Amino acid sequence: MAGVASGEQPGAQGRDLDLLLSRIRQGDRGALARAITLVESTLEADQADARHLVEAAMALTPESLRIGITGIPGVGKSTFIEQLGLYLLSKGLKVAVLAVDPSSRISKGSILGDKTRMQELSRAEGAFVRPSPAGESLGGVARKTRECISLCEAAGYPVVLIETVGVGQSETEVHGMTDFFLLLKIAGAGDELQGIKRGILEMADAIVINKADGANLPAAREAQAVFRQALHLFPPKPGGWQPEVLLCSSMEGSGFAAVWELIERYRAEAGAIGAIERKRRQQNIAWLRRTIAEQLSDGFYQHPAVRESYPELERAVAERQMSPFTAARRLLDAYTGMS
Repeated sequence: MAGVASGEQPGAQGRDLDLLLSRIRQGDRGALARAITLVESTLEADQADARHLVEAAMALTPESLRIGITGIPGVGKSTFIEQLGLYLLSKGLKVAVLAVDPSSRISKGSILGDKTRMQELSRAEGAFVRPSPAGESLGGVARKTRECISLCEAAGYPVVLIETVGVGQSETEVHGMTDFFLLLKIAGAGDELQGIKRGILEMADAIVINKADGANLPAAREAQAVFRQALHLFPPKPGGWQPEVLLCSSMEGSGFAAVWELIERYRAEAGAIGAIERKRRQQNIAWLRRTIAEQLSDGFYQHPAVRESYPELERAVAERQMSPFTAARRLLDAYTGMS
C-alpha cells in the first residue's frame, strides 16, 4: 500500500498513519472515527497528518454515491435518514452518515445528538454515523465534511448521506459536494409558499414531503401538488433532469423504496451523459478554492506580526477609533511585510 506521506521519509508517524488507513480500508469503524477526529482537529501537527491521510485515501478508493439531505429544523431529518439508512442496509448496501449539528455562536459548543437520535442505525452492522459540529462554517456543513467523505469512501461505504444543519436557503455548501441533493419538507408548517423561491428549491434534485401519515396525509398531498407546480417555474437542470416530489412517512417507514428508486434513476441517467463526472470536477475545483481560502486565513491569523497587532487594532475598531477598512489594511500590510 502506498505510504500516506508521499515524498517524505516514512518515519514512525508515517507508519502509524499507514496502519490507520489500512484498518479504515478493512472497514474498522473505530479507525474511521479516529481518522475523522484527526481531520477535525485544529492542532497544526494534526492538520499536517490529516492532509496526508486524506490524500492517500483519495488516491486509493472508489467513489461513493454522495447524497445531501437538508430541511428546516423539525422536519424530521434524523428520523428520515435513519429509516433510509435501514432501508439501504436491507438492500445489502453499507451506508455512512455524516450529520452536522449547529454550533452555538456564544458557547461554540454543539449537542452532537444525531447519534442518539439514530440509535438503531448507529448500532447496525454496515452503518457508520458520525455527528460533527458546524463550528463557524457556513452553508450547513462542517469545515472538513469533504475530507470526511473521502475517508468514508476509503472505508468502503458505497452510499454517504450528509445531513445539514437545516438553516434554510444558505444550504449551499452541501450542494457543492454531493451528487444528489434532497430537500425534506413537511406540510402544515406554514412554509410552503416561503419555500417556493429561487435558491434552495432550485438546487433540489428531489423534494420529499415527510410525515405523510394519519391525519396529516391530506395536507401532505396538497403540499406535494403545490411543490410540483412550483418546480415547473424553474429551468431544466443540466442533462434535462426533472426533480420529483414524493411522499414518505418515517413513522410508518413508507415511501423509502420510491425515494431510493428515484435516486438510482438519477444516478443512471446523470451518469450515462457524464453529468455526475462533470459535477465532480466542478466540486473539486471548488474544494481547491475553499482550501486555498482556508489556508490563507489560517496563515494570516497565525502570522507573528498579525498576532501582535490584531488585539490593539480590534480594540480600536470596537471603540470606533479606526474604521474596519483601515485596520484590515494595516493587518494585511503587516502580513505581507509592507508595514
